[in-house]
Amino acid sequence: MEETMPNMTDEKDHDYNENGVHHDSFETKESFPRQRHSSDEESTIGEDHQHNDLTQVPTNTSVAARTLSAVRTRESGKDLGPPPDGGFQAWLQVALGHMIIFNTWGYINSFGVFQTYYTSTLGRSPSDISWVGSIQIFLLFFIGTFSGRATDAGYFRFTLTVGATLEVFCIFMTSLCTEYWQLFLAQGLGQGIGCGLMFCPTLALISTYFVKRRGIAIGIVASGSATGGLVFPAVVMRLLPRIGYGWTMRTLGFISLVTLIPCLLFFKQRLPPRTSGPLVEWAAFKELPYLLFAVGMFLNFWGLYVAFFYIGSFSTNIIGASDNTSIDLLMVMNGVGLVGRLIPNLMADQFTGPLNLLIPFSCATAIVAYCWTAVKSMGGLWAFAACYGLFAAGIQSLFPATLSTLTTDLKKTGVRMGMVLSVVAVAALIGSPIAGALISTDDGQYLYAQVFMGSAIIAGTLTLIAARVCKVGTGLARV
Repeated sequence: MEETMPNMTDEKDHDYNENGVHHDSFETKESFPRQRHSSDEESTIGEDHQHNDLTQVPTNTSVAARTLSAVRTRESGKDLGPPPDGGFQAWLQVALGHMIIFNTWGYINSFGVFQTYYTSTLGRSPSDISWVGSIQIFLLFFIGTFSGRATDAGYFRFTLTVGATLEVFCIFMTSLCTEYWQLFLAQGLGQGIGCGLMFCPTLALISTYFVKRRGIAIGIVASGSATGGLVFPAVVMRLLPRIGYGWTMRTLGFISLVTLIPCLLFFKQRLPPRTSGPLVEWAAFKELPYLLFAVGMFLNFWGLYVAFFYIGSFSTNIIGASDNTSIDLLMVMNGVGLVGRLIPNLMADQFTGPLNLLIPFSCATAIVAYCWTAVKSMGGLWAFAACYGLFAAGIQSLFPATLSTLTTDLKKTGVRMGMVLSVVAVAALIGSPIAGALISTDDGQYLYAQVFMGSAIIAGTLTLIAARVCKVGTGLARV
């Protein structure tokens, strides 16, 4: 069945709400073509000719597409139409988004290299060192509340520029660090804020260019974390023994500088700004599917990065592997994530919807996490790294794709994404340090940390199932 939505060109016929969005949402009768009696047909023929550019919108298209077709620039009165779902400009944004994630999550997924190196050179406990990476993840997520709202308000380019400049500066400052507190400030706080100013706005921007292909678009963007997770550990492994820590970090800084400059030049915000509106839309948490999804992802990210942080130290301290082998393990874990970020999102677009696929990937990640407790050899550790990296990547890429489907008004995408990212930020902040404390409590053994990781993710899986049931019931609906 098809619906026809008028291309709204008459300012006097339609009002705007305070956010610059038409009141004729799909909860009101104005969303549907008004019925005409036969006596009215003659008087409306001329009008129909004037509006012969009606946009046909299938009902099975997401509500987001139909909402966007009603959004236009208030000043110019120009109808922006639905997201292009393709074309050079849209895919260019995806390529640039890949570079942003390369420089944000790529560093974070590589932190296991720094975890192992800092623990051995600074003489600090694993829990102490993990705080550097955890505060980085926390700020990347938490700053999303502010950077997401700034994006909605039209400050995308300013926010991105400040974030990129801060991150590159802090990478170079990290190359000068010799003490723990210096690392915490530069690599933890500074780089974390820079990443946070870039991450959420990028996801929000990409979501406005795609509907039907949004999953694969976000998957390609998210795969930047796998690309960065391969490049940065490889650079560290090759250069650290040859040129030392300082110049190795400066090399990473130059890589970030070169890859971020095109993003600053060619990123383009598609939607007009929503200048009014709250920093936090508390009413969103009254929507049970949105609330349960936020809780479920909190639990998932509570345990998700434990393996990324500690697989290197586990391989050297428990299995007896070399430092180079520990880096290779992390590269394998990140490398298989390239497949884990693309294939699930493509399947979600074509067949299932993102939430339907996020749940089994979350469950599989928890099972593999529990299997880590049985690993006693290098062969088993290689298998664990590959399997965990694959399924965890599915969670990381399906998470933003699912979140974007819970927002029907795409002009609120930034603030709604930022809210969930801030919830997840707390989990990312405390998860890995808790695991580090459990390792110390267990006299350097990893069993407690492994069980904590698996239990947190399985609890997240059950909460996501509840979110799905609240949204569409127990049937086979696509969601």
